[in-house]
Amino acid sequence: MDSLNSTHSVPSIVHPPFFFINGFYNIPHVKYYYIFLLFVFVVTVLGNSFVMFIICTQRSFHTPKYLALFNLAVADLSVSTALIPNLIKTFLFNSQYISFNACIANMFFVFFFSMMESLTLTVLAYDRFVAICLPLRYHTINTNTTMTVILIIIWIYNSVFMISTMALITRLSFCKSIVVDSFFCDHGPIFRLACNDNSANDVIAYVNVVLFLYVPLILTVLSYVFITHALFKIATWEGRLKALKTCSSHLMLVAVYYLPLLGTYIAADTFTLHPNARIINTSLSFAIPPMLNPIIYVLNTEEIKECTKQIFKRRRVAATERNIKIKK
Repeated sequence: MDSLNSTHSVPSIVHPPFFFINGFYNIPHVKYYYIFLLFVFVVTVLGNSFVMFIICTQRSFHTPKYLALFNLAVADLSVSTALIPNLIKTFLFNSQYISFNACIANMFFVFFFSMMESLTLTVLAYDRFVAICLPLRYHTINTNTTMTVILIIIWIYNSVFMISTMALITRLSFCKSIVVDSFFCDHGPIFRLACNDNSANDVIAYVNVVLFLYVPLILTVLSYVFITHALFKIATWEGRLKALKTCSSHLMLVAVYYLPLLGTYIAADTFTLHPNARIINTSLSFAIPPMLNPIIYVLNTEEIKECTKQIFKRRRVAATERNIKIKK
């Protein structure tokens, strides 16, 4: 009977009380890199908060395009908040141990909002496609209601896949090592530590890369193929350049987001990356786009630039009036 019970017993799942985030290998003065990331975080918070404030307070920005841009700013701010403060606490304050549950939460939020950036860039590509290829029907096709529904769908879509990914992590047993060869609770380095079958985690890792990186990029590229075709139908070069200028900010955001990530994935699949090189590439891929996105939109979008000038002008006038009253 004992042997029968042991044959049908279900092996228990072993979760460690904590993981150890390893970080860089023997890089001198690495703390200066973390201080640089702290600077990036401060700029990211200020820039994206400013963009969100302008879109919320100015009625002229309550349009489908700016709803998507607001969603991008939320994703940018959230991914930086999920990643960089934890990274600073971990390495600048020598707190490299993280509990299992906190690790799973950290992994979820970093990947969830990073994938939200990718999906939102695709939504912005759709907005540009309708605006240039179907300009006369833009306001009937792409309404605020339509854009809100699209954004809700991508939040649900993203949530389902990220929750599924985290659920597969919780079914793993960790009885080998608890040292994570990354700078945060990275999905790949963690599921590879498991001592039971992790093939499902390997599959979903590839599925997530395809669904949240390659498919959005392909859809974005296809949008610009149609946009380019539509531009050649415009009779004058001035008209083409004017239409193309409305896409310039989005094209820069796409390049800033996708090129570093694609470079990292292609390099990892082509040859063996040194852990330090992978950590630097991945950390910059997560940290730099959220900082640059609001700067690019503020500097390259005429409406935001003019609104910014008006806000600062009103504040300068108000400050001058206060100084005059104080002197009196």
